[in-house]
Amino acid sequence: MALVMHNKESSKHMDASKYVRYTPEQVEALERVYMECPKPSSLRRQQLIRECPILSNIEPKQIKVWFQNRRCREKQRKEASRLQTVNRKLTAMNKLLMEENDRLQKQVSHLVYENGFMRTQLQSASTATTDTSCESVVVSGQHQQQQNPTPQHPQRDANNPACLLAIAEEALAEFLSKATGTAVDWVQMIGMKPGPDSIGIVAVSRNCSGIAARACGLVSLEPTKVAEILKDRTSWFRDCRSIDILSAIPTGNGGTIELIYMQTYAPTTLASARDFWTLRYTSNLEDGSLVICERSLTTSTGGPTGPPASCFVRAEMLPSGYLIRPCDGGGSIIHIVDHVDLDAWSVPEVLRPLYESSRILAQKMTIAALRHIRQIAHESSGEIQYGGGRQPAVLRTFSQRLCRGFNDAINGFADDGWSLLSSDGMEDVTIAINSSPSKYLGSQFNGSTMLPTFGGGVLCAKASMLLQNVPPGLLVRFLREHRSEWADYGVDAYAAASLRASPYVIPCARPGGFPSSQVILPLAHTVEHEEFLEVIRLEGHAFAPEDVALARDMYLLQLCSGVDENAIGSCAQLVFAPIDESFADDAPLLPSGFRVIPLETKTDGPSSNRTLDLASTLEVGPGGVRPAGEADGNSYNLRSVLTIAFQFSFENHLRDNVAAMARQYVRSVVGSVQRVAMAIAPSRLSSQLGPKSLPGSPEALTLAHWISRSYRIHTGTELLRVESQASDAVLKQLWHHTDAIMCCSLKTNASPVFTFANQAGLDMLETTLVALQDIMLDKILDEAGRKILCCEFSKIMQQGFAYLPAGICVSSMGRPVSYEQAVAWKVLGDDDSNHCLAFMFVNWSFV
Repeated sequence: MALVMHNKESSKHMDASKYVRYTPEQVEALERVYMECPKPSSLRRQQLIRECPILSNIEPKQIKVWFQNRRCREKQRKEASRLQTVNRKLTAMNKLLMEENDRLQKQVSHLVYENGFMRTQLQSASTATTDTSCESVVVSGQHQQQQNPTPQHPQRDANNPACLLAIAEEALAEFLSKATGTAVDWVQMIGMKPGPDSIGIVAVSRNCSGIAARACGLVSLEPTKVAEILKDRTSWFRDCRSIDILSAIPTGNGGTIELIYMQTYAPTTLASARDFWTLRYTSNLEDGSLVICERSLTTSTGGPTGPPASCFVRAEMLPSGYLIRPCDGGGSIIHIVDHVDLDAWSVPEVLRPLYESSRILAQKMTIAALRHIRQIAHESSGEIQYGGGRQPAVLRTFSQRLCRGFNDAINGFADDGWSLLSSDGMEDVTIAINSSPSKYLGSQFNGSTMLPTFGGGVLCAKASMLLQNVPPGLLVRFLREHRSEWADYGVDAYAAASLRASPYVIPCARPGGFPSSQVILPLAHTVEHEEFLEVIRLEGHAFAPEDVALARDMYLLQLCSGVDENAIGSCAQLVFAPIDESFADDAPLLPSGFRVIPLETKTDGPSSNRTLDLASTLEVGPGGVRPAGEADGNSYNLRSVLTIAFQFSFENHLRDNVAAMARQYVRSVVGSVQRVAMAIAPSRLSSQLGPKSLPGSPEALTLAHWISRSYRIHTGTELLRVESQASDAVLKQLWHHTDAIMCCSLKTNASPVFTFANQAGLDMLETTLVALQDIMLDKILDEAGRKILCCEFSKIMQQGFAYLPAGICVSSMGRPVSYEQAVAWKVLGDDDSNHCLAFMFVNWSFV
């Protein structure tokens, strides 16, 4: 009985101990520890009791419970804050959608009115007894004029501020009618769905003068901050070379009028750059909204004349701008309108889609502005964590410098110090030199590290070509992931040597180049992962004493963007520059790379499955005739322009040698890219856009028969069940076999390399038939797999086959792949000689 009473008292004491009242001093001490370590270990809690006398009367178990409750409260607080944020976003998005719905209803009413008007005109024309063809033309012209009115202004005094204010007010009214009204017939872009986490509502123009794009979205920044970011166009508009405010005039209503001269880059080597002479008007509306509108100053609008520029084509900016409204609970609602006329008639016909596509304008300017604002908003809120200790602003600066340096190389402006070098008789590759790179590189130039002390400069080899039926994002992703398909290790080493004081000699061409492997080290990415910055480590290997200089690892800073194939009109780009191991924030950069811009997206009409030279395409007009048999029935038809530019530093006495090396290298890269483009075209080997096609060469048919016959001879069982008598029946069954079947070479003096794989084998290795031959057998097997294969190799050669146990291998992209069993057997030719070694990986899957 005494024992029972004692247990009851102990139980009461323990139950009472669950409800401990902490003093403010105890809570303060626990909070300090929580800030340092929210989940302390048992030893740390006991140490806390020993070190803090005010906690000595509390048991360790109760300390543990306090930290559990504290973490729970913190989690609830964060979740409540998140839900409040989502609620504010949904409320603002609902308001935005209601406004968009009202605008669409107005647009529908307008279209219904136009439809009724046109019906009336047609009925009048059908009942008329006289010839009204001329009148119909007049009516049509009047209707077109109503769609795109061109107001006629009286002659204005260019130096009168009242004149500029009148132009500004007119631009403001026209911009607002486009942003919130029905002045332009807007069509929503595919894939741009509204939502609290979406980029916004994006639309492009239809049937209006020039090209236009419109977007509206939510951001968590205040209107004044948003306006500051949008005005700094060089920070987010990658095609903006410079923007100069030549004059700023305050207005009586508290606004500001600015006269701006802006230069933009040409996207490719075969077109001229554009410039703009505009008036920008910043003002506040009565409802508290902040508006920034802009339009070009021309002879028809009045105003002062802009500065002349001989190497630029003057483009026109029609009333455009930004409407920024404060949002309840913080943040802003942004309306963006970009409306330009880029004078498409001044470029070759094949390139005109670059200047006539509203979708390309939307991707380059409108969506880019929204994405940049969202990126800064996420960085300001601390939602994005970057590795390496770099600040987000520094990483953005690296991205901007890579893009700017690449654009400067493509355009080669004379005022930057560029001049053309004489050709070698062929016009496919252009060589430009810059003997005053301090002017070109600007503040990032450091003569002691970038160039030899005894004189030198920068040389750029560049070329452009037309790609047919190749998705830009898929091509750039392949170039990024399979650098060995096009790059030469010796040339990379020469480019990296420019960072040292005494670069070694120019590399000579060697068959096969130098073997190397790349390791991708991520640095940063944007919110929607449409652009990412990374460091590439090229691991060097030297096999001869004279190649010892190539054995060191090299590093590249690389920017990849536009690899999302679903982004219509998006430019895909891969830009890189050699860096040293220190990789300082102000490291000099000499960018090279690739840019692929879609010319058009058509889902009907004939398509051509080949890669063309752009110069030959320039000769084909709108009615040009293609050779018979070139078109096929494929529903996927996409043309794009590929621009390649590689930069190298040189010493003055070696300029011609470097130019010859660069010209030869770019030609070899062009050839490699053409082969890759043919291989990954959707009609050929692209797992992303459809099943891989069956290789139909006579060699493939013969090899399929050898693989099947050898398996039957060695194992006594059938590999394939072929019932059809067709000549390609064996190859079809082998190609579509569910297990991964692949062949590799049998060489005693070299590592086995893969020569063939079926569709499952290519999927397992994550490669194509073109890139397959660069993959060695020992690179995909792990250490255990290599040991087992070495032990069983003699058995395979004597017995003809061997069963290998389950294991792990690695794809060409570095992903681990598990398999339940592997079978290896000798493939015998018609004369029973050893042709190759075949492997079958049974029931494989990515880990």
